[in-house]
Amino acid sequence: MAEVTPALAWYGTFMVLPLLAMIVLSFFTWNSLVASPKPSGLENYRYLFEDEILRTATVNTIAYVGVGLALIIPMAFLLGFFLSRRPPGHAILSIIFFTPWIVSASARAMMFTGLYQPAGAVNSILSLVGLEDWGRLWLADPSTALWAVIATEAWAGIGSTAVIFSAALGRIPNEVYEAARLDGAGTWREIVSIAYPMSKDFVGLMTMLQFLWLFLGSAGTVLLLTKGGPGSNTMTLAFYLYDQAFISGRIGYSQAIAVAGLAVGLIGMGIIRYAFRTKE
Repeated sequence: MAEVTPALAWYGTFMVLPLLAMIVLSFFTWNSLVASPKPSGLENYRYLFEDEILRTATVNTIAYVGVGLALIIPMAFLLGFFLSRRPPGHAILSIIFFTPWIVSASARAMMFTGLYQPAGAVNSILSLVGLEDWGRLWLADPSTALWAVIATEAWAGIGSTAVIFSAALGRIPNEVYEAARLDGAGTWREIVSIAYPMSKDFVGLMTMLQFLWLFLGSAGTVLLLTKGGPGSNTMTLAFYLYDQAFISGRIGYSQAIAVAGLAVGLIGMGIIRYAFRTKE
């Protein structure tokens, strides 16, 4: 017991206590950091079910996470498989693929804001190929703003996740692929029947990590690109929590949102864990 006491003390101090504080504060009305919290019972939780913006943020979050995972994980896995086969220049390609992840969030936001401008690269390319009617104010158009933000996340996530996948896939013995080729398997069959089954647990782990990043990290991207607008079309749960805590000053209510977000996150992680379970 003595051996694990320091670890338990660290976990209790820095993990359990803040979590308990969040839950306790969700039962208080606290509208300013300089004000005193006042008990409000279940009032914050009652308002959760009446808050129309929260409903919008929940729907946006589901789309944000769902589409983000659908873009990042499959494409990263395919790129990772390609890198794991060590093509010519794979070391340089790995650096190139990983570079978007080390670009700071603010720099990435400025870059994509420029791309999405009326005279930016996206609209310019559309005009160049004769599709100028497809041009949009991408971050100001309610029909495209959320998808433009998701594209920013996907750009940052695909390459770095692919490099991590390549490290895991590179540990699969080459003899397995050689035996499959002798049986007439092509590249796609190698991916579906060998690479994915033999790395399914790792794919599940990376999916869970990307889920957490998209779910919790959306606040920063949304803040820098759209601030939740136009209207509330890019409002996510993470950004709405930030908005209520630091802009609107409704700290007690923000903690209720955090508790609800925690429940949603645990459900999401459970679904991912179930989907990628390995059958005995």
